Amino acid sequence: MSDDTGIGGPSAKFPLTRWSAIVAARSPDAAERRRGFETLVAAYWKPVYKYIRARWGKSNEDAKDLTQEFFARLIEKDFLATYDPAKSRLRTFLRVCVDGLVANQDKAAQRLKRGGDVLLTSLDFETAEGELGRTEPPAPGGVEEFFEKEWVRSVFALALEGLRAECEQRGKVIHFRLFERFDIEDAGERRLSYEALAREFNLAVTDVTNHLAYARREFRRITLEKLREMTASDDEFRREACGLLGVEPE
Repeated sequence: MSDDTGIGGPSAKFPLTRWSAIVAARSPDAAERRRGFETLVAAYWKPVYKYIRARWGKSNEDAKDLTQEFFARLIEKDFLATYDPAKSRLRTFLRVCVDGLVANQDKAAQRLKRGGDVLLTSLDFETAEGELGRTEPPAPGGVEEFFEKEWVRSVFALALEGLRAECEQRGKVIHFRLFERFDIEDAGERRLSYEALAREFNLAVTDVTNHLAYARREFRRITLEKLREMTASDDEFRREACGLLGVEPE
């Protein structure tokens, strides 16, 4: 198969999906707004937290408070109402909003607290802090690129969890384990061959080939769905898909 040698795949094309968290977050329907905001929080909270730590040198506790305050304000103050996808990518807009919040934090009389109908996803700051400790600190002037890379990491992590859940539901756990072993754990040095994987998992080489092709195809599909959720227009979605996976959605 022509798309069997990598996650992106030179021939990978997928239909556009239509649900956008940005559009949903602006909906007059409360349930739809909440769904949209929860999707955005899931994708962006780690990049925001790590960016505050790296860019502004905030302590672990201060960065936690600021991250939660940022998303509370995003919801309560309707920051997304001013977002124009024709002018910037969403992650750029959010990063600028984060900078504004942190720069003005000392001017606020008191921190906004979560409450009312604002429900944030449970945020695992301990895990985020551990990941940050294993990441090389950004060079001076490289914090914007750092935020971009953390956003990419977040998108792929969400897609990987989506693939795991799908494979478990469909009785294809071995497909996921092969993908995780070959494309995630061993992606750097490529020490393993398909023959070695076949011996490790007690499979035929053809099964390894077919299982990996399935997992990669589904991973691309799920990643594209995550991207579509986080973009406000088809044009932005296409640019993000090309940038992240090197594919052109149909």
